[in-house]
Amino acid sequence: MKRILPYIIILFGGSLLFMHSLGASPLFDWDEINFAESAREMLVSGDYLRVQINFQPFWEKPPLFFWMQVVSMKVFGINEYAARFPNAVCGVVTLLVIYSIGKRLHDAKFAAWWVVLYVSSFLPHIYFKSGIIDPWFNLFIFLGIYFLAVFLQSDPTSKRKVNLVLSGLFTGLAILTKGPVGLLIVVLTYIVFILLNKGKGWVAIKYYLIWVLTVLLVAMVWFGLEIWQHGWWFVNEFFTYQVRLAKTEDAGHGGFPLYHFVVILLGCFPASILFLHFTKKNQTGSGEIVFKKMMIASLLVILIVFSLVKTKIIHYSSFAYFPVVYLAASVSYNLITGKAVISRFQKIVGLLVGSIWVILFVSFPIIAMNLNWLKPLLKADPFGLANLNAVVEWNYIYIVPGLLFLGGFIFSAICFYKSDYTKGLISVCLASTLMVQNFLTIFTPKIEQYTQHAAIEFFQRLKGKDVYVKALGYKSYAPFFYAEVLPAKRKEAADENWLINGEVDKPVYLVTRLDRKNEVLLKYGKNLKILYEKNGFVFMERKNY
Repeated sequence: MKRILPYIIILFGGSLLFMHSLGASPLFDWDEINFAESAREMLVSGDYLRVQINFQPFWEKPPLFFWMQVVSMKVFGINEYAARFPNAVCGVVTLLVIYSIGKRLHDAKFAAWWVVLYVSSFLPHIYFKSGIIDPWFNLFIFLGIYFLAVFLQSDPTSKRKVNLVLSGLFTGLAILTKGPVGLLIVVLTYIVFILLNKGKGWVAIKYYLIWVLTVLLVAMVWFGLEIWQHGWWFVNEFFTYQVRLAKTEDAGHGGFPLYHFVVILLGCFPASILFLHFTKKNQTGSGEIVFKKMMIASLLVILIVFSLVKTKIIHYSSFAYFPVVYLAASVSYNLITGKAVISRFQKIVGLLVGSIWVILFVSFPIIAMNLNWLKPLLKADPFGLANLNAVVEWNYIYIVPGLLFLGGFIFSAICFYKSDYTKGLISVCLASTLMVQNFLTIFTPKIEQYTQHAAIEFFQRLKGKDVYVKALGYKSYAPFFYAEVLPAKRKEAADENWLINGEVDKPVYLVTRLDRKNEVLLKYGKNLKILYEKNGFVFMERKNY
């Protein structure tokens, strides 16, 4: 019973943290709605092999995550909870996995701290309550790297080959989840590991062939069937998109070269402060040494590769959460066991980053109650300015979570100053976990009311009606999911010009943003009737059909 008790606690605690309030707010454009809509269209069309958006081929992502959402929607219905539930499951599985690995490589205490730090770090926690692809994608990559590390440090037996096959299996699953970048991360991590290991780590050619064959067999579960059923067109478009994403700024998602460094430093607090001490040598066994070097290698790969990629999106560096939190757990373990001390650099950075979060959490409700303060800053942004017109209830009680976080942070800082690392770590981890839970359950739904809710309400009112609906002048997947669009009987329905100027067979409803209004009216105004404007969105219908 003692052996399984930690797993029961993690299962119960992870479920409690990740599986409540998943439907507290509508899905967010783009990614959450995009992926949920692809799953919904699989259910509607009955085509589970080809990914679609607006019932047209969508070649940006493979289908594995959408299959998970399909299963969830069959259980919970087509809604926000179902769309986010697979990642809640991923959160629980991830905690169980890292506890098991941490216990194998170190001991139960280390494993427990790894779990606690993963739960309490902001972005890793938030991702498990989202509807995006990355949590499962990252877990598969992590397991691909882990089993590769086990293979490299084990004896050449049949069990060694099993670990190699498992590495290939999970790498293949990563490809089926988000694409070839999963393979790229694992391969580059291995190459950087060899460099860090002074050229050691090469194996016989037969092992590379086994690994590559396993990866290909798993990936061909979908790619092979797609090519067999529909030819090469879809797969060609898929790989063309992947290349374009690396070379250009996709949909305006650009950023400065150190973008991902900043995201990880701020978003992985408090783990991001602790891992900065990770260079201290404290390994106790060959398995730990290989795995730790793999984690360092994977972190370098993520930071370098995605700093070079032109498109800068917060998700792209999310795999770094695994090595960052692992290395932070290693430092925490050494602090508690007296093998390390907090450096002055860590104290300064920790106080700086923690203070940033304290200011944000405490000031956010205050600013929300005094939105007039923001209006001078948004004079050049009519859409953002109009978003502030949303009627959202705020009062000073919402400052309390931020003040509690401040109290936990101060207490933690005092404990670290006194070298009472156990109390300091417990305090900051508990404060961070409670704060991120509060943010997701209370603040996020309120933020959504400003940013997109007016449009979501409009689309929901059209659900079940035999109409055309489309966003004009800006990209959105919300019309498809929240109006529950059905496959169009006419091919022209996907054409914006036909919907407004062509011989349509049913009513047409359109939405644009306030900052796109003049552009849209200049182009199509003679055939459009404005119904109303709300919180930055303009709602229209076609005059005649």
